[in-house]
Amino acid sequence: MLRTQNCAQLTKKNIWEKVTLTGWARHRRDHGWIIFIDLSDRYWLTQIVFDPEHNKDVWEIADKVRNEYVLQVVWTVRSRPEGQANPKLVTWEIEVIIDEIKILAESKVLPFEVDEFHINAGEEIRYKHRYLDLRRKPVLDKMLFRNKMLHFTRNWFYERDFIEVQTPVLANSSPEWARDFLVPSRLNPGCFYALPQAPQQYKQLLMVGGMDKYFQIAPCFRDEDPRADRHAGDFYQIDCEMSFVEQKDIFDVAEDFMVYLSEKMSDKKILDKVHSNIPLRENGKFFNLTFDESMEKFGSDKPDLRYGMEMVDVADIFERSSNEIFSSIASDKEKNRIKALKVINWDNVFSKSQMKNFEKWVKQYWAQGLWYFQMKEDGLKWPLNKFFTEEDLQEIVDRTELKTWDVIFFGAGKKDVVLSYMWKFRNHLAELLNLANKDELAYVWITDFPMFEKDENTQKVDFSHNPFSAPQGGFEAIKTKEWEELLKVKAYQYDLVLNGYEISSGSIRNTDIKALVKAFEKVWRTEQEVKEKFGAMYEAFQYWVPPHGGFALGMDRIMMVFTDEDNVREVYAFPKTWKWQDLMMNSPSKVDEEQLGDLHIELDLEEGE
Repeated sequence: MLRTQNCAQLTKKNIWEKVTLTGWARHRRDHGWIIFIDLSDRYWLTQIVFDPEHNKDVWEIADKVRNEYVLQVVWTVRSRPEGQANPKLVTWEIEVIIDEIKILAESKVLPFEVDEFHINAGEEIRYKHRYLDLRRKPVLDKMLFRNKMLHFTRNWFYERDFIEVQTPVLANSSPEWARDFLVPSRLNPGCFYALPQAPQQYKQLLMVGGMDKYFQIAPCFRDEDPRADRHAGDFYQIDCEMSFVEQKDIFDVAEDFMVYLSEKMSDKKILDKVHSNIPLRENGKFFNLTFDESMEKFGSDKPDLRYGMEMVDVADIFERSSNEIFSSIASDKEKNRIKALKVINWDNVFSKSQMKNFEKWVKQYWAQGLWYFQMKEDGLKWPLNKFFTEEDLQEIVDRTELKTWDVIFFGAGKKDVVLSYMWKFRNHLAELLNLANKDELAYVWITDFPMFEKDENTQKVDFSHNPFSAPQGGFEAIKTKEWEELLKVKAYQYDLVLNGYEISSGSIRNTDIKALVKAFEKVWRTEQEVKEKFGAMYEAFQYWVPPHGGFALGMDRIMMVFTDEDNVREVYAFPKTWKWQDLMMNSPSKVDEEQLGDLHIELDLEEGE
């Protein structure tokens, strides 16, 4: 071995031992004749000292050392002289004056400084030289965090008799969620594999095969545009499937695991009550909202419950107003919404001009306007007071529980538009007021998703979520020919949301082959297409299929929340940029004609592409 110890692991118990360390030279400092170097490896730092009076030959070699040279050093551990201890270092009780040194590798000048905590390089230069960026402690700590999380995850599922199965990465293309990544087959000209968007079909087939408790830390691939909480192209999920279970059983397993993981991997507190009336799941640990409740209260199926500000429906009050615009909007409660959003003590925080600027802010999201009441010491103030009776104004105050110095904002218009911009506005206000406590974890189940949705552009019905979810009411619920009735069908589909991020999705599966075919028929897929696209499942479900369901936890997003990162890229060892590029490996890249020929591919690109 080239080393006998790791950096930062030496203490006074090692005194008089002869030790050998290896690592990168960092923060070289000359104090007169004495040279100090912080020697670094993944275990952190050990400060080493070169004194020409102790060993002139060794000192002369050290004098040539520059940042990030790889060194091997040998010395006998001694106690520090009295009064020279440095309690900031793990090695504060020992003295490290080097007896031998060897330069194992030299380094040219780095493209950016490898500093432990601060970085002045942009993302592109960091990612192009990610192997250097990984030497920085904050980045290294993320990788160690990930390693620890993987370890705890596997142990937890192993201890509960789950079977870890690695499903294929070269799979089949299927119309499930996003665009597929296709891989051409050399031996089957004109045919393509698809990288799995999720191991959905495989894990369900494992249930048919009798493996009643499966899990996998699964790589998934989706051709979706990246965003702050979605990595470009590939991501990892903690995949789980179980047989002979109901929705409650799955929730129990997921909650137990997430409580365990939260306590092991985070110092944050799991909330068991919030600043609103959201209930905990019956006999459960996390909050619970139906999809419809979540949309009506927060305008989103991903609510952050670390703070309140629920939207309150006031359409019935506005319907009675003498303002024809409001009363007209409020009269169609099926298509339109009028929502109130209260902010406590807001009137003492922002000026009138700032509050009026919020109307401009929401208009970027197609809002028709934004109105507000201010509760002053002498009552409710608003230019449109004259359109309401005193009784109706008092009902607004009572329904929203408005108190002095509170402000209440109103959004009015088409349902989807109002819910969308009021949700964004709620998030905007929370950010401005710093309402989200980073030391808290607010878990909430969102249940009873619609089975189908209507595409406003094509006017066709499609699956709103996982196509393999069981419809509530079974075959009878989806055999209707009326689209309006079909859109009311709910699925045994659920998401788990953490601090405003969807961290898990799952469902009780549709194991009735008759209902499965009927569901695809409603989204314009024939039984023959089901056989072609999902042939293995179609066939397998003819041979005793147990009731089953599962979930998939987004491992990267969970890490992002636990480590207080704003961008999921920071929890990857080798992330891609927002342009979908791996700058370090120069991918994606063009390939030569011979490779394309082997795959029977001919490119038809415009000049310059």
